[in-house]
Amino acid sequence: MHDLVIRGGIIIDGTGASRETGDIAIKDGKLAEVGGKIGPGRREIDADGLLVTPGWVDIHTHYDGQATWDPELASSSWNGSTTILFGNCGVGFAPVRTKHHDALIDLMEGVEDIPGIALAEGLSWDWESFPEYLDALERQERVIDVGAQMPHHALRVYVMGERAIRHEPATAEDIKVMAKLTEEALLAGAFGFTTSRTDSHKTTSGDFVPGRYSETEELIGIGRSLGKVGRGAFGMISDFEDEEAEFKWMRELGAEIRRPIWFLLTDRSHDPERWKRLMAGAKISKAQGASITAQIAGRSVGLILGLTTSLTPFSVRSSFNALENLSQEDKLAKLRDPVVRSTILKEEVSADLLSILPPLTQAIATRWDRMYPLGDPPNYEPTADQSVQALATKEGKSPEEFAYDYLTGGDGNRKFLFPVTNYVSGDLEPVREMLADPDTLLGLSDGGAHVGLISDASVPSFMLSHWGRDRSRGDKFAVEWLVKRQTSETADFFGFTDRGRLQIGKKADLNIIDFDNLRPRMPEIVNDLPAGGKRLVQRVDGYEATIVSGEPIFEKGESTGARPGKLVRSVA
Repeated sequence: MHDLVIRGGIIIDGTGASRETGDIAIKDGKLAEVGGKIGPGRREIDADGLLVTPGWVDIHTHYDGQATWDPELASSSWNGSTTILFGNCGVGFAPVRTKHHDALIDLMEGVEDIPGIALAEGLSWDWESFPEYLDALERQERVIDVGAQMPHHALRVYVMGERAIRHEPATAEDIKVMAKLTEEALLAGAFGFTTSRTDSHKTTSGDFVPGRYSETEELIGIGRSLGKVGRGAFGMISDFEDEEAEFKWMRELGAEIRRPIWFLLTDRSHDPERWKRLMAGAKISKAQGASITAQIAGRSVGLILGLTTSLTPFSVRSSFNALENLSQEDKLAKLRDPVVRSTILKEEVSADLLSILPPLTQAIATRWDRMYPLGDPPNYEPTADQSVQALATKEGKSPEEFAYDYLTGGDGNRKFLFPVTNYVSGDLEPVREMLADPDTLLGLSDGGAHVGLISDASVPSFMLSHWGRDRSRGDKFAVEWLVKRQTSETADFFGFTDRGRLQIGKKADLNIIDFDNLRPRMPEIVNDLPAGGKRLVQRVDGYEATIVSGEPIFEKGESTGARPGKLVRSVA
């Protein structure tokens, strides 16, 4: 008898094949039968009229710290992700020496907006080397599976100490040691190596990350370890200041090591055609024998602005900022005072407060035409007439007045969406073009990161609800194709060989989805991080069940208490 039988579901197997209706049987954590009419199980789930898919394999998260203390890993687990990969963007917590604990916390807080106080409280630091970090992850019970990559910035500080923090060039000996440690990490189960070469990544003190100006000799030297071991992917974020030079060294490395290389790709307001040039560069590289792929997001990367989040459009005005430490209730009462309202609205933007914000975020003070009420359920493809600018004009107010009154109205939990990237054209059409290109890889949910400003762990759910059903401003995609994009494709790229497809013998990670009612909810703030730290979370309606290794971990949005999740170690 089977352990679990899912009856009569609409099977979308993750390969892109057409859907079919039938049963699925699970035994000993694996798929025993798929399709047709199957015999009895110890437990059975009626999936009549529901989609049955593989669990999502989310390859771009930042749960590096949270995975060491949190068994639930929400919001990713709530949104159907059954395997997540972290160690992205070159940031992480291993390898590390005791004297650099604070430096890595500062780095993660600055780059990924994860409260340093929560990390300091939550991290046990019962590791030094990367293999020891993997062992620590393996000891933690959790609901879903996790995998990790070697982060360049932590590695550089471990090997070079203060010289790395001062951005000094790596010596030949430094590179040799970094390559050796990366080899050890890969052999212990790391899924690759990541770095970042972008001005948008800084520490909390405003310094660039340790690897920002690493010379290509360093990156190539470390990258060769992937070829030597024969496993792992090389990932990078870059500003591509010199596009030709950046692709030149990546092509040389890719052709030599014969391992996949990926870089993050979004549009940029100052150069709307940039993403097309970079896509072309990746295609040329593949034609020349280097497997270089653009990793893309499934929607705009947008800031969530509200009185409970880390920023509002008024956070760069001194009178508003002075209320920052008040309780939510007291802050709302003050803001509703007509005198306080008048003072804040008349006040000029503080140049000092504005300068603290990252360049892509500074526009929150002026770009009212690119700011939209988020709504519930959230609207991630709003039109120009739904902007703060347009709504203010309609009501005969200034944009500042409209924004202020909107945020302080209701129960004080209203929010704006401010797209930072992937919304230059005022819609998601460029994203649709990127998604449609077979040479791209879906990622950048950033689960676990930017906890006070961004909530994109719901992207796997959004892929089906928006791109497969709700989009009204352009073409949609077939649901079968959308499932493939975030199951077999992401699994195959990083070598998660036992999952991503509903096929006999594969790991029994599944989602059972009420497609018609699949909807991400409005992001909300909770204070459940260590030391009472706050974060945005996002629940979703429509998941009838999420199953990991044959065990339901959520049913109708509620936890079952099961914790079958494991650390996954790379083997290829």
